[in-house]
Amino acid sequence: MRLPSTPRVEFLRALADEILHNYGKGRTIIAVDGTDESGRSRFADDLGAVLRDDDDRTVFRASLDFFQRSVAEKNRFGPPSPEREYRYGYDYSALRRVLLEPFRMDGSAGFVTEHFDAQRDAWIEPTWLTAPADAILVVDGRFLHRRELHGLWSFSILVESHAGDDPAPDSAQRAAADLLYVAEVSPREQADAVVDNGSPATPTRLFLDRC
Repeated sequence: MRLPSTPRVEFLRALADEILHNYGKGRTIIAVDGTDESGRSRFADDLGAVLRDDDDRTVFRASLDFFQRSVAEKNRFGPPSPEREYRYGYDYSALRRVLLEPFRMDGSAGFVTEHFDAQRDAWIEPTWLTAPADAILVVDGRFLHRRELHGLWSFSILVESHAGDDPAPDSAQRAAADLLYVAEVSPREQADAVVDNGSPATPTRLFLDRC
């Protein structure tokens, strides 16, 4: 059933059409980067839903939230700090090994979309999935334009929002970690598309002068 037309859905359809024009065949991996406060995860969910509008298209969703390190592993790198969160909070090796690399293989290699549950600080029993030759994987998360992940995305999106701050107790530390990331990587310059999601009902595309 086709999604009802709204400004948000039509924006996502235009973005999906751009992606499919260039990556409509084979295995396609789309990265949706942004802070927790940007609405990144919902944006990725909605993009996945729009891509699934075509019943013949196979779309998977994953989140970097399920590829965090355990508390014990994080503690090996010192006490909680923005530096530790940015550099050692996530297990990029596992992300590549059990999800990205097997998904990119054009064959029957199995992959998992969830590896670790940070809320329970426990490993997730793997559910191995396979995909047809033509399939799309939408991955959302913070720090997805890190140097360790360069070359892994078919298309990458940076979602931004300045609609307000998250009042959670650890928000200051998270914000400081996000600033470290921006200073080191400049994700705006790395992303294929930058989206202003400050008004979620009417997101807009930002076309930045990179000259």
